[in-house]
Amino acid sequence: MSLVSLVIIASALAIAFAAFNFMKVKKMDEGTAKMKEIAGAIRIGANAFINYEYKVLATVVAVVAVVLVVFTSWYAAVALLIGAVMSASAGMVGMKIATYSNVRVSNEARKTKDIGKTVKVAFRGGSVMGLCVAGFALFGLFIVYIVFGMIMGQLDNLDTITNWIGVSFIPFTMTLSGYALGCSMVAMFNRVGGGIYTKAADMGADLVGKTEAHIPEDDPRNPATIADNVGDNVGDVAGLGSDLLESFVGSIASGIILAYHLVLSAQAHGTNIAEGLLSKLIMFPLVFVSGGLIACCLGIATVLFKSKMSEDPHKDLNLATYLSAGLTIVFGFIMSKVLFGDVSDLSTVSFSLGWVSPWIAAAIGVASGVIIGAIAEFYTSADYRPTKNLARASLEGPALTITQGLALGMKSAMAPCIILAAGIIVSYYISGIYGVSMAALGMLSFVAATVSVDTYGPISDNAGGIAEMSGLEPEVRRITDTLDSVGNTTAAIGKGFAIGSGALAALALMISYLYSYNEMGTDLILNIIDPMILAGAIAGGALPFLFSGMLIEAVAKAARKMVDEVRRQFREIPGIMDGSAKPDYKTCIEISSKGAIGEMKVPSLMAIAVPVICGFIFGPEFVGGLIIGCTISAIMIAIFTGNSGGAWDNAKKYIESGAVEGNKKGSPAHDAAVIGDTVGDPLKDTVGPCLDIFIKIMSTVSLVAVSIFSRYNLFDLISKLF
Repeated sequence: MSLVSLVIIASALAIAFAAFNFMKVKKMDEGTAKMKEIAGAIRIGANAFINYEYKVLATVVAVVAVVLVVFTSWYAAVALLIGAVMSASAGMVGMKIATYSNVRVSNEARKTKDIGKTVKVAFRGGSVMGLCVAGFALFGLFIVYIVFGMIMGQLDNLDTITNWIGVSFIPFTMTLSGYALGCSMVAMFNRVGGGIYTKAADMGADLVGKTEAHIPEDDPRNPATIADNVGDNVGDVAGLGSDLLESFVGSIASGIILAYHLVLSAQAHGTNIAEGLLSKLIMFPLVFVSGGLIACCLGIATVLFKSKMSEDPHKDLNLATYLSAGLTIVFGFIMSKVLFGDVSDLSTVSFSLGWVSPWIAAAIGVASGVIIGAIAEFYTSADYRPTKNLARASLEGPALTITQGLALGMKSAMAPCIILAAGIIVSYYISGIYGVSMAALGMLSFVAATVSVDTYGPISDNAGGIAEMSGLEPEVRRITDTLDSVGNTTAAIGKGFAIGSGALAALALMISYLYSYNEMGTDLILNIIDPMILAGAIAGGALPFLFSGMLIEAVAKAARKMVDEVRRQFREIPGIMDGSAKPDYKTCIEISSKGAIGEMKVPSLMAIAVPVICGFIFGPEFVGGLIIGCTISAIMIAIFTGNSGGAWDNAKKYIESGAVEGNKKGSPAHDAAVIGDTVGDPLKDTVGPCLDIFIKIMSTVSLVAVSIFSRYNLFDLISKLF
């Protein structure tokens, strides 16, 4: 029980630290009356959207919970509700602090003209989101562990339970799967809905405001500019937080579920398992991430309480990330020794290097995440050659800008995949399939720090918008643009973490999926040349393309309406351009809101429905192939879209900074770069971030439903008839 208490201590510390930072930010001055007015409009728009989205989401979650009660168990349904509440709470709190932080960042830049002090305000706001993601996720897991695991006795129960329709499952694994599914559903809705909202507004604002009217970004004369700033909060903050929380929970759940299957499989082979080994395998993921969360609190505090910040935002943000990662590795080593140091024989669970094996696998995950982040930074930061070359391509017009950006994104997918492949191989040979789930866990163990750094980006972007709309001096906008450019790179790094960890977690869940419908003791083989599995893999490989196309089309539909509305206002309200009349911001916000809510439903539900429908028609082997094909395809597309979009955005800012001689805002090269950035917007902020949720929710849904469709599916029924 002493180790379990570490979980609640870590989550309580994180939530308390988040509350402290929340109040600290709120006490700061918002600035001028104009700044307060604009910030208030953004806040109202963001609150209205997320409240309406959560009403739609609540209905879907309730329906799925009822289905779980009927076809699996009531405790899986309760766990699903707990997961949904935790994920929704983290998204809501993060969005609220972003709408409070943005104007205070602008005001800090206005008052101090100091980059270091301004970075600290943005990072403090971002830290609330990061700490809430890990804190709420762990708090929910603690509830599930105590209530269902300990009080209801599910932890030590290795016997399968058969429900009223003859479906068998291990109680605690089903409960955990329900919790993970609840988190996944909120993440999918927040990411898809927020992604469509923000990019519809962003594209509408850019295409008319910048390239047609030739007014600056976030100019108050642009009717879509408030909607654009609202979108940053609902998509890049609330969506991001729910996304990474779901990844975090998925990696922990996959490790715990695998622990049960590994022990049961060993027993089926007649292997003697050391007493208490199961509880240690279950406990390790929980204590490892608890240590990681404490490490993140220390890493974040080190930056926030620094007496003198540097003039390079990257340096301070990297300090928080690397310090958190390093302390996590040290703490994990201690926990690995405490838990497994006294176990005489760990070869029964494929720990080839003894007690240190799971720690090495987790450390490989930490290192892989940092390396994948560095690769993303290389391809997307204006400090490096790829983005500089992309900016210079804009001198030749939009066609070559887009061509060069596509090439950059495609090339950037190779190196992260090599790192992922190497991580999978090494972690597997050191700790078996449990090691692969620990590598995923390691990559997300310091998620509080990575999300804090990532959330800093949209807060800084909003701050720049408020500075422009409030008519603050150019020096303020220069500071916020510097912060925003760094934020684009940190966002690309965060997306690399998300898809990398998502791929590893999906693989671990895939193994649990295979265990769930095969007899214990049988070899787990997914024969790719089996026609049913191969067909599933081909269909699965196409799914991310279908999903991505639906998202881009959804953004385009909403953006088209936004463009028409902005053009209408410029045409019918002539006083907008000379400042004698105010634009109609409200109508643009309504267009983005309706477009997002209307277009998000089909792609969001597709991730839940496709594996279930395919399972009930074709059976578990087809769905196994479906998940493998989908995961492999999604990894490539997510890296490609994220890095292309990030590079296009930073190439535009590189030109705006005057780094390309003779070309600044309003030049033909800048116009071409804006087109590239606009093409990249739905790729980096809608498609890329949603794909990692897509593969994880498919894996989680399949794991929950396989116990049903492995027994009842149309293909088996037809086979028996003939």
